[in-house]
This record gives sequence, C-alpha cells and structure tokens, in this order.
Amino acid sequence: MATAAATPPHGGLPEEVVVWEILVRLPPKSLLRCRAVCRAWRSATSARDFLAAHHARQPNLPIAFQEYHGGQSLLAFDNRGAAAAQLQPVARLDDDSSLEASCDGLLLLTDYGRGVPRFCVCNPATRQFACLPTLSGFVPLALGMYRHGPTGEYRVLVCPRDEDPATDACYIFALGSVHPLKNIGWLPEVDEMCSSAVLSRGSLHWHLQQYESAAKVIMAFDTTAESFRRMRGPVVPSSDGLFAGMFEMDGILGVACSNDKDKIIGIWMMQDYESEVWTLKYRFELPFEEIKMQCDMRQVRVKHGDMLIVVVPDGNCELLVLSRFGNGLFQINMDGKLVGSFYREDLCLTQLQLKQTLVPHTFFPALEGYVVNAPPFI
Repeated sequence: MATAAATPPHGGLPEEVVVWEILVRLPPKSLLRCRAVCRAWRSATSARDFLAAHHARQPNLPIAFQEYHGGQSLLAFDNRGAAAAQLQPVARLDDDSSLEASCDGLLLLTDYGRGVPRFCVCNPATRQFACLPTLSGFVPLALGMYRHGPTGEYRVLVCPRDEDPATDACYIFALGSVHPLKNIGWLPEVDEMCSSAVLSRGSLHWHLQQYESAAKVIMAFDTTAESFRRMRGPVVPSSDGLFAGMFEMDGILGVACSNDKDKIIGIWMMQDYESEVWTLKYRFELPFEEIKMQCDMRQVRVKHGDMLIVVVPDGNCELLVLSRFGNGLFQINMDGKLVGSFYREDLCLTQLQLKQTLVPHTFFPALEGYVVNAPPFI
C-alpha cells in the first residue's frame, strides 16, 4: 500500500523561496526556532553564505541602557514592532562593566571588577562571551572596533586612558590573536574625539569637539591601511548650536547639531565623500510644547546626550530623532513631528548600534573564560 508523502512544512513553496526569501529575513531568535522544524531548514540556515546574507539583512538597532540597582541592562531599540516591544533586552551588565564599542553584531565591553580593567567580547545573538588578554603597560581606552578586510580579523583600536610619554600612542590588536600590540603612533587629537566611532566607507569616523569654530572637523581611520586622516566637516552657523551626534545611512555620513535655546535640530549629510562636500539636509524645531504636555512638565531643558540621530529600522531608510526628556523617549521625524513615544525609568541613549549576526567566529573558543548562555546574557 502506497503511503502519502509528508506535507512540507512550508505548504509546497519551492525550497529556494522559503530559504532565501523568507527565512533569510527573520530576526535571529525566530530563525533559530525555525531550525527545529526540519533537517533541511537546519542545514540550509547553518551554511556560511546564508548566515552572511542573513546578517546583511538585519537592521542597525540603536543601543540604550537602563540603570538598576547593581548594574545596567543593555537594550536594542527596534522601531519596527509595537511600542511594547521596541526595547529588546540584549545583555545585563554589573556595576563593574561598561559598553565600549560594537561591530557586526559583536559588543566590546570593559570589565573593571578584576583589579586591572580588561576587555571582553560578546555576541548577543549566539549568546557567546569571552575575555580578552590583559594589555600590559597601560590601562586601555577603546576608540573603536572594526573588521580588517585583508585578513578578516576583528580588531580593536585603543589608546592609553592616562597620559604617559612612555606609552602615548594608538595601538591595534586582533581578537584571538597571539601577536603583540601594533603601535601606529600617537594622535594628538585623540582627546578631542568626543563621539563614538561611526563606520562608513571602510573607515571609522569621529567628530572633533571644537567649540570656538563653526567649521567642524572629522577624524577618520582607514580600517584597511590602518592610518588616520583629517576630513572637513560641515560649516555650522552658531544659530544651529553644537554637535549632537554622528550617524551613517546607506553609505552616507551624517552629522546632527542642536541648539538648546531655540530647540533647533540641523541634519548635515556628506554628499560627496571624496571631495568632502556637506549639505544641510534637514532643519526643524523640536515639538517641544507637545512633548511637555505628554511629560506633564512645566520646564524641560534639552541636554546634550539626550538626543541621538538614528536610521529608523523599518526598511524605509528614514531618519529619526530619539530625544529623551525625563523618563520619556520621544521619536521625531524629519518634519519635526512627534511620531511616537514611550516611558522607561533611568533610560540612557548611546551612539552605538547593534546589527545582529549568527555568523560563527573562530576566535571565541580560544579566548579565556569562554561561555555560552551565561552572564551577561538575560
């Protein structure tokens, strides 16, 4: 007696369509659940080419943190879902740890609880965590993390936290490498690099804080040649205020400036990267009165660090201002309209973003204290 063939879990759709049009678009947690459906899905979604394509489709989620007694929770802001799901838990850090940098779904942390500060690295999507070797000779400050194209290594750019003529230099080390630090020389402007590094066009970028000049300066670090260069920033009139944040959208570098007095936001975009030409793309006033009504406040002052320019992770490549007032986080579009808000106590914004990945990294098992599904993960 002939037996009927088992019904495919996807209702008869071609396997290629299911894998490369549906599964590749899922968030990491949902994709991991789908691997349990059948062996074919598990095999297809474990292949490295699929994982690379899956990572490329993940949105860049701005990272925030919420302080609590004894530590802080790292949260990813996802604007694609309902308001209740917008802040997704990423990891939980104790008082002795802090977030330093992010790159391709990896987070670089500093652990201060073991006497000498040391770096740790984790992947929230795979829930892997490990400590990096202690750097001898100085206490390091992480300037940024990046993937080195020629070798495929993930590398960290550091400098000493304290001034010391014997160690004043910028250094590079690779995750999982046994090679010593690479000294690339001192950068006098390092003390003026006031923003988190923004990766665009193969370079890390920082804004240099220069209060007395309207002409902004950008410091760039070529992640292939591993060398610094200065770039022209936008010429911002005094009426547009001070630097508030840097961002990247579709390969275009951007700078946001804010004016506390008039509640004005200016968004500058680098239209020509090679010629370093900037254009004022947006300029609008915060909907301050509407925000005050929602907060039920009489007087609210915009503070630097409370605003962050991010790309809305909904596939529309739009920009959104996230602005914190009191315990409220407000979302404002480029027309200056309030488009969303929610409230969370002791919530702070960062300029870092998380682009989740399930791509395996060989350096993890070789590092000290390597664990999976253990703290700092929730």
